[in-house]
Order: sequence, then structure tokens, then C-alpha cells
Amino acid sequence: MLGTTVIIPTALVPQMGGGNEEKAQVIQTLLFVAGLNTLLQSWFGTRLPVVIGGSYTLNRAHYFDYPVWKIMRATQGALIVASTIQIVLGFSGLWRNVARFLSPISVVPLVALTGFGLYEFGFPGVAKCVEIGLPELILLVVFSQHQRPKRAAELIAGLIDAAPWISVPYPFQWGAPSFDAGEAFAMMTAAFVALVEICECNPLPPSILSRGVGWQGVAILLSGLFGTANGSSVSVENAGLIAMTRVGSRRVVQISAGFMLFFSVLGGGGLSFLQFCQLNSFRNKFILAISIFLGLSVPQYFNEYTAIKGYGPAHTSGRWFNDIVNVPFSSEAFVAGVLAYFFDNTLDKKDPQIRKDRGKHWWDKFRAFKTDSRSEEFYSLPFNLNKYFPSV
Repeated sequence: MLGTTVIIPTALVPQMGGGNEEKAQVIQTLLFVAGLNTLLQSWFGTRLPVVIGGSYTLNRAHYFDYPVWKIMRATQGALIVASTIQIVLGFSGLWRNVARFLSPISVVPLVALTGFGLYEFGFPGVAKCVEIGLPELILLVVFSQHQRPKRAAELIAGLIDAAPWISVPYPFQWGAPSFDAGEAFAMMTAAFVALVEICECNPLPPSILSRGVGWQGVAILLSGLFGTANGSSVSVENAGLIAMTRVGSRRVVQISAGFMLFFSVLGGGGLSFLQFCQLNSFRNKFILAISIFLGLSVPQYFNEYTAIKGYGPAHTSGRWFNDIVNVPFSSEAFVAGVLAYFFDNTLDKKDPQIRKDRGKHWWDKFRAFKTDSRSEEFYSLPFNLNKYFPSV
């Protein structure tokens, strides 16, 4: 959490025209808002031990044409508008109805590709400098004693000198946010991608998941109010992917080494849901195969196209429309999860035997808050708030 919050702004802020003082301010704000959002989520949201940290999947390359504070204000306005999609879907209970149709077989591709879908940021990054990458991978140290220790010391010293001893971030600290329809649509699309990806926390009662989504919307709103440059809405495992291409090669190696371990374990967690599924079922094998294959293949096409052309396959005069198409289909987890969910809920799901093959019967006790005796212990709101906001 600390590493991604510190390393990424030190790479991005200079490209936006900022120096050490601006770096320190962004880092302080990110940490403050991330802590606040994590506290709210663990108290009033899902009450699970999750971290709501800064995400740079919301980064927009064309922002770097503008001064740092203009970027901040534009991002703040987009985040404030985008927060409504999760607040409405979460607190209204609409997302609860979506979650009730999830089954183990549809969750496997979603969670597995949340981890394995980041393969391109693993060994290819470590291989840029194997003599650093392999020790990082084995020992998981943040700083090795190899190249440019003087430069690292200068970086840290500059941040420490520029940072005030006490600084409490406050809403609109960088000025009033600016609102642009194109940016708002782009951010709402990214927020919807995050909305799909957080379904990986099943099994838990759908009402609790929906409540967590609502509080994640509040987290996006707070990120927009305080101005955290790129948002604090998406789970921390998504942080830094775009910015990695802009940091020094040594830091790319360090981050990649950590990714290889962390995201492989996350992907393995997705595969663990297979224990609930009947793998001799051709239906299940088809859903797994087509969703995982296209979940890797479709984003590969979108990302390669963007890398070669400088813009995505959807390239019209309406940037908001381009983002609505390009952003979701560049996410492996989103594509795989949506396809698995669609096929699992349309292919002969009424057959009682297929219900067992899907592993749905294992999750029946999680369909409602009161069907598991542990729900009240795990998920009840503090301060007797369940009396006023009951879970169903």
C-alpha cells in the first residue's frame, strides 16, 4: 500500500509539471484519503479486511498536456460525477440483484484473470534487469544494493525536505473542480469496470456486497472532493499498471517482481472456486474456456491496437464514446467476468443437475443475510446501526 502510493506519484507528478513539494502533497493526500476510505469500508461497507487504495487504471494519457492543478481539477470533477454510478447501484440494492445470479463457475474467470490477466507486468518487467529482478522476486525487498543508490537517496531526501511536518488535506485544496462531459463518461466507465471486478470477494450475502459497492462510491466521491489525482476507488491490486511504463527501469523491476508473487496468488484464489464445480461437465468447461480465452484475447487486441496507433479501436470525434468502448474491453477481468456471467445464466441453467454442476447449491446459504448464522457476527453494522439499516 505504502509502496504504490509513494512510488507512482514520484513518476507521474513531474510529467504534470510538479516538483518535490507537489509530489509530497499528492502522496500525503493519497495516504489520507486511502486511510479514510479503508476505515469507512471496514466499518460500514463489507466489513471485510480490504484496502481501498489509489488506482492508476483511471489515468488518462492526454492529461499530461496540461499543468498539474488543471489535471487535478479535471479529475476531481470526473470522479465526483462517476461516484454516482456506484452509490446508486450499491445503496439502492440493484447490485444485490446482480450478485444473486453469481455462481462459482462464473466467478472463476473473473477472479483468476484479475490476477493472471496482469501477466504482462510480471516477468517482462523483471527481465529488464534480471540481476535486480530475481533477488527482488526471491527476497521481496523494496530497495536493493545494486544500481543508483545515490539517486534513490536523493529522491527520498527531496520528498522529506519538501513535505510539511503536519498537513491535513481538505476538500478542494487545489481549487474548484472542473466538469467535462467527456471526462465524466470516461471515469464512469472506469468505475463500472471496477464495479464488476470487486465481485471477486464472493461468497458473501449479496446485500453486503451491494452495501460495499455503495461505500466504494462514497470513496470515489471523497477522492474527487480531496483531489487524489487519479482516484482512490479501485482495489489496490490494480494500482500502478499504466504508470509503470513511465517510471525508471529499476522501479519497474521492483514492482514487477512483487506483482509476480502477489497476482499469481490472487489468480490462484480464483482457481480455488473450481472446488465447488463439476469439471466433467462440458457446459462448465465451455464457459471456462471461452470466457478465459476471450478475456485474454480481446484486451490483447485493444491494447496492441492502442500501442501501435496511439488510440483505441473506437476512435470517433466523441471521446466519451471512445472511452465507453475502449476502457472496459481493455480489462481482462471485465471481459472474462461479463462473458462467464452471461453464459452461466443463459445456458440450460434451469436443469437441477446443472445447478449442482455450477456449484450454485454451495452458495445458497449466502443468498440472504439471515440464512447463515455467521452473517450477523461478520457483517452487522457497528453501533447497533442494523436496527435502522437492516441487511436483507
